[in-house]
Amino acid sequence: MFSHIFIGVTDFDRALAFYQPVMAALGIAPRFVDAAHPWAGWQSHPNPRPLFLIGRPFEGEHAPGNGQMTAFAASTRAQVDAVHAAALANGGHCDGPPGLRPQYHANYYGAYFRDPDGNKLCVACHDPQDA
Repeated sequence: MFSHIFIGVTDFDRALAFYQPVMAALGIAPRFVDAAHPWAGWQSHPNPRPLFLIGRPFEGEHAPGNGQMTAFAASTRAQVDAVHAAALANGGHCDGPPGLRPQYHANYYGAYFRDPDGNKLCVACHDPQDA
């Protein structure tokens, strides 16, 4: 469905220091880092798309959207916990701790956080295997 998702950041080095451990905790490999541009991308596996990208917005302006959120899929509830912990340990802010959210569905286990620029992110596991 998606080709790529791009998140605008104001301080590329700070954002990279945040996103590298978050994406590593998700098990998503980097595709490229280009500090001269500045932007970086991580690639889905086994397919080359969708890509997740961070960088300075082309227009040079940045304002996190109200109601806008990017959500990553986790394979286990433990991975949700690990990603949330990595986010908080690297400059992120909690926007909802890991836990079940049955208002979405019975097996929804998710966590919410914001990156250093205020972009809202989520990581969620939809599987009951860890119940």
